[in-house]
Amino acid sequence: MDLTFSDADREFRDEVRTWLAENKPREQRPIHDRVAMREYDTSWQRKQAEDGWAGISWPKEYGGRGASLIQALIWYEEYGAQGLPGIDANFVGLSHAGPTLMANASAEHKSFHLPKILGGDVVWCQGFSEPDAGSDLASLQTRAEVDGDQLVVTGQKIWTSFADVADWQELLVRTDRDAPKHKGISWVICDMKSPGIDIRVIETMDGEHEFCEVFYNEVRIPLTNVVGQVNDGWRVAMSTLSFERGTAFTVNQVRLAKVVEDLIELARTRPGPDGRRPAIHDEELARRLSQARAEVAAMRAMTYAGISRSERQGTPGPEGSMIKLYYSDLAQRIYRLAFDIIGDDGIHFLSRWLPGGWSGSYLYSHAISIGGGTSEVQRNIIGDRVLGLPR
Repeated sequence: MDLTFSDADREFRDEVRTWLAENKPREQRPIHDRVAMREYDTSWQRKQAEDGWAGISWPKEYGGRGASLIQALIWYEEYGAQGLPGIDANFVGLSHAGPTLMANASAEHKSFHLPKILGGDVVWCQGFSEPDAGSDLASLQTRAEVDGDQLVVTGQKIWTSFADVADWQELLVRTDRDAPKHKGISWVICDMKSPGIDIRVIETMDGEHEFCEVFYNEVRIPLTNVVGQVNDGWRVAMSTLSFERGTAFTVNQVRLAKVVEDLIELARTRPGPDGRRPAIHDEELARRLSQARAEVAAMRAMTYAGISRSERQGTPGPEGSMIKLYYSDLAQRIYRLAFDIIGDDGIHFLSRWLPGGWSGSYLYSHAISIGGGTSEVQRNIIGDRVLGLPR
């Protein structure tokens, strides 16, 4: 296993760092205006596409950069280091729908959808989770009846990020209610402007509106929009989820490392629990800060090792679940530590997502252990595929 960077890798890093520094957006990403947020994200995507950086790990035949796993890792490390948005309105299209279409869709769907995703012309959302089918995704009940050359969809999805500003959706529906639950599912391309779709924004505990409920009342979708085969959606969906646990997750890790360094600096100026000296001199807080810095470094080493294995084997392994679980737990501990350092008189820091505020990130850290597969699901995957434990 080679965990070192070659001269070519270092040259590539310099190229990435220079381009990002010269071309990254200068204005603050909008927070509350969803339409403005979409425009910000798609404009930035278009700029990357114009200069040949969009779809860093997409194959060149589909318009991507065709970068190796190591180069993709470098891209995301530098991207995160410059404070650029990680999970934005383009995420589902670039990391879920696009790669899934490449692997499973017809030539017509590839030629129509992939250039639009890459060029920032459209936004995709994900219609997977339901009120009673989150962690147990195969229990989904949104049904689709075949009516001639169309599917008629009725049901509900929830926690659908960016549904209110999306053009297309990767939608999982049950097309055979008599089949075993993993077997009767289809993966469908859904036009979000179709008649019968009702989108309701959800306000979360941090005051934001990222998530939506989506209701389908006899929504008609062309049967040709099924990707793969009818009732083959579980296999297609699993190929989608494997992309989410790839190198794009590196952006979040780099950000978390910066958070730790910011906390160390904050602890040098904030009064400690005794009120007489800076928090950095409190033995327990100093220990937790040191441990946080060490654990972030350990997580980076785990990522390097996983990417090295994937580079050799060609496909991501279950180690991705280990990193996802570790990151989720670590992020929550680090943001809890932030509030312990701020102390009772730090109310002016509790300004949601405003610069200098910590509460938005703290509240959002609780969602990290849910999105992309809950921590409980990750533990099951680790037990089954890494440890070989009985089901």
